[in-house]
Amino acid sequence: MGLSRLAALHGVATSYSPSPDVTVSVPDDTVIAVLAALGVDAGTPADVRTCLAAAESRSRLLPPTVVVWAGEPLPPALAGLPPGSTVTVEPEPAEAPGHPSGRPPAPLSMRSRAAAPAWAVRLPGDGEAGSVPVSGSAAAAPLPGNAAPAPAPADAAMGPVPAPGDSAPGPTPPDGHRATASGDAATAHVPAPGDSATAPVPPAQPPGPEPDALPAWWIPPPYGVHRIHVRTPDHRRATATLVAAPARVPQPPERTHGFLVQLYSLLSARSWGMGDLGDLADLAAWAGRSIGSGFVQVNPLHAAVPGKPTDPSPYRPSSRRFPDPVHLHVESIPEYGHVRDRATLDDLRQEAAALSEAVLNKGALIDRDAVWGLKRQALELVVEVPLTPGRRAAYCDFLAEQGQALEDHALWCALAEVHGPDWHAWPEALRDPRSPGTARARAELLDRVDFHCRLAWLTATQLAAAQRSAEDAGMAVGIVHDLAVGVHPAGADTWAQQDAFAHGMSVGAPPDAFNARGQDWGLPPWRPDTLAATGYAAYRGLLRGLLAHAGALRIDHVMGLFRLWWVPEGRPPTDGTYVAYDADAMLAVLVLEAHRAGTAVVGEDLGTVEPGVREALARRGVLGTSVLWFERDWEGDGRPLAPQEWRRDCLATATTHDLPSTAARLTGDHVTLRHRLGLLTRSLEEELTADLTDTAEWLALLARLRMLPEGDGDEEAAVRAVHRFLLRTPARLTGVWLPDTVGDRRPQNLPGTWDQYPNWRLPIADAEGHPVTLEEITASPRLHALMDVLRPRKPHTAPPGERRP
Repeated sequence: MGLSRLAALHGVATSYSPSPDVTVSVPDDTVIAVLAALGVDAGTPADVRTCLAAAESRSRLLPPTVVVWAGEPLPPALAGLPPGSTVTVEPEPAEAPGHPSGRPPAPLSMRSRAAAPAWAVRLPGDGEAGSVPVSGSAAAAPLPGNAAPAPAPADAAMGPVPAPGDSAPGPTPPDGHRATASGDAATAHVPAPGDSATAPVPPAQPPGPEPDALPAWWIPPPYGVHRIHVRTPDHRRATATLVAAPARVPQPPERTHGFLVQLYSLLSARSWGMGDLGDLADLAAWAGRSIGSGFVQVNPLHAAVPGKPTDPSPYRPSSRRFPDPVHLHVESIPEYGHVRDRATLDDLRQEAAALSEAVLNKGALIDRDAVWGLKRQALELVVEVPLTPGRRAAYCDFLAEQGQALEDHALWCALAEVHGPDWHAWPEALRDPRSPGTARARAELLDRVDFHCRLAWLTATQLAAAQRSAEDAGMAVGIVHDLAVGVHPAGADTWAQQDAFAHGMSVGAPPDAFNARGQDWGLPPWRPDTLAATGYAAYRGLLRGLLAHAGALRIDHVMGLFRLWWVPEGRPPTDGTYVAYDADAMLAVLVLEAHRAGTAVVGEDLGTVEPGVREALARRGVLGTSVLWFERDWEGDGRPLAPQEWRRDCLATATTHDLPSTAARLTGDHVTLRHRLGLLTRSLEEELTADLTDTAEWLALLARLRMLPEGDGDEEAAVRAVHRFLLRTPARLTGVWLPDTVGDRRPQNLPGTWDQYPNWRLPIADAEGHPVTLEEITASPRLHALMDVLRPRKPHTAPPGERRP
């Protein structure tokens, strides 16, 4: 019992349920190892008793991070403060990233009281068009297994957030005194019981729905990440991070469709052997202007771990905080045209053309290492060209904005050039980013550090250009970037943020009906205790960087905001366990940063999802992901869901990068591929029969709905019918897998394989398996016939330079 209690206090599960009627116990050794990774020694019964006694005797006025949500009651940690407690909120600095500029914010001071009259308070700016009623809460989304959450607030447009101390005044407290700025402080005194005070007079209510009641003493801070200080009448004190978040993330402005594509696979006539950011901008411009698409979703563009060979998976990066310069379109860099050594550049371009020719016409796989080798040589020449004054100023601004995080990333890249890509094997003095030895290395490698900083800036500018291209083409959303679940254990993020990761642990998945052995993804997890203690600083910085040039963000395995399956090093995935995260805080930071960036969020919530998770995500406006073949009435007869029964708040699609293309699904080619690679758990005949039955049920539904006028036996017509069906659903976003538009039968990734299949290295190909370029894709009759199904009736083009609201 002691070990189970200790584990529960630290969010470590001692059992899990792979299905509603099955409970599996977690081995004690696993629980002990996971607790050790969290800094809790449970190696012996005596250790367990000692740690349990310490944990249960620990009393805190506030948790390390407190969340208040717009339009919701205060969390128990604040609502339950002893009467007469003094509460001071120290707003984040005006120069904080994502914070509007203005004069320095003033602290908000207040005093708690018991049984305060209920009167409505709103954030500064409420009552104006586009504002949202606020009452602040951290009790928001329950963890799975608790009662279902309250209905989501109605959608609302999120306006700009006033800086603390700006013209919008605070509410009038019940003692009749308005919070006023005097010097550098704003004070709202609410008397404790026994204090003399005039009778409270509720302020006039602006028109609109009644917000939930708040304690009269509470002055809601503006949206942001603040510090909150509490002092009780008996002189206890506490300080915590306070996250004040809107109720929901911004929503896509209208129903729209778009493309899903793995960028490396999208070669154009000008690519250097793989798709790049120039190709992405071109695709977005064409799709928005020519066929009215509202978005382009791409794979994670995170920085990879360099190596020979480099791990080609975009979902196992060195860093999620910075993009990979391999995606640069070199010729679009302004300094490229001023390189003096034109002969070398011409030679490099000829070699790049040969790489593309081999991929497009000679059956070669995409060779990321060869592409980067050529681009790196070209970029070494490009950065020798002096920046113009304006470009230099922009670069300096970028360095200042990114700060220590960029410097650490660039230093890791420079050290990896010398000592190899695994920092665990570096000289001991260099394994600590803050050691004197690392400081000396930083000085010695200053030129290389600047080189990698410059590449990060150049890549960021091209990411911004791709989003501008999408906006200028009239796209309602633009570029949808992808956030991977985690990072490589030897990469830049784990070196620079060592305290944030649980070393000796790996993220994966428990055994299920599809994989009896479970999964180990080789990604070290974040420590939930460190995240909370640091106010989720690493998470905030990560989101801010990704959202800076995004129209929306997709989060892979979004269930990881709630819990992750931790696998101790050296043990099989079956010996893992779940570790819980503070989902309320994780969601609040996500909602806050998405609100600041004005971006929607799509969560990949496929597979086994714990009860309550989808409801909690929907409450915060996070869209889900619905794949046609999985949308069945699983609680009823198991038949395909009719289009009107699909959820509205989702991205609806026929497939993803981990699944067969629609053509392969319809023909059964994906089954024969898995058979050829020895991946089937049943006989080929059994698998084909089951697959045919599944597909036939869907085709029968399409025929009953009169979406398949061409009848049976026409593959292209069936692909169009599938997308007619998706368009018939209420889904906000409809995603078209770009390879589906030309009949590609090959998956980009085949889970469960490594060397057996060329994962993440295939170009988009036509129905015959011949690779096709961006130019050929956009001219494809098959694509245009499919997109006629989705094409809006009116043009969706905006004049050049026009921005979406």
